[in-house]
Amino acid sequence: MHIVVCVKQVPDSREIRIDPNTNTLVRQGVPAIVNYYDLHGLEEALRFKDEQGAEVTVISMGPPSADKALKQCVSMGADRAILISDRAFAGADTLATSYVVSKTVEKVAQEFGPVDVVFCGKQTLDGDTGQVGPGVACRLDYEQLTYVEKVVEINDQAKTITVHRHLEDGVEVVKTKMPVLITALSELNKPRRASLPGVINASRYKPIVWTTNDFADLDRAKIGLKGSPTIVSKTWVPEPRKIDTKMIASGEAAAIASELVAALWSTELPTRLGW
Repeated sequence: MHIVVCVKQVPDSREIRIDPNTNTLVRQGVPAIVNYYDLHGLEEALRFKDEQGAEVTVISMGPPSADKALKQCVSMGADRAILISDRAFAGADTLATSYVVSKTVEKVAQEFGPVDVVFCGKQTLDGDTGQVGPGVACRLDYEQLTYVEKVVEINDQAKTITVHRHLEDGVEVVKTKMPVLITALSELNKPRRASLPGVINASRYKPIVWTTNDFADLDRAKIGLKGSPTIVSKTWVPEPRKIDTKMIASGEAAAIASELVAALWSTELPTRLGW
């Protein structure tokens, strides 16, 4: 069984700042991490490596510095890591990104064997769209299982997979044929820590790097800015909200209740509730 995991290096959300003049993310000087949801996809792939001997390939599209994210994945147990890096890919929106990632999965299948499962995070911390995973599945004509909170079984002999999908009104149990693309929720598992041998191995590991020249049938009109029809016409930073607080320190229960009711009626709460 061959599993591909798509990861992205993103700015640490705890350190994200907004440029007040341009209203864009300040990336310079901000620590980069592996996208949180992608790590849950990687962990699930590694679990099936431990249980069934699956082969795990990790891929990422980004600048040369993204090799740090891939090395982290190798330290956790991935078998190989591939970085898709070329200035021609810069400025890609979700449409162009899904095109390049799908081409990468096809190339991985050609060079390292057929792909049974592709894991993606449900979304990225910087883009937050949740569009790339389904876009890749559509281009590859794979079955897609989004918002997966549990993988019940992967049957390598029958080439089937059974999962639980988290829906707004409950849980959907789905069984389908592979190959399949899965977008992972944080409820799926708890990512492991890298072992010492894994860290040592990753420190010596050099990810495979593919550029536009490595894709024979790549349509350059579909990559980078040229292949990105998305236009951001305006961005802005929400104005900070001021929230007043009042502490009711002590007193009898009845007195506290009366004071609480008086405080609530003095706010806009009754109007918002239609009272």
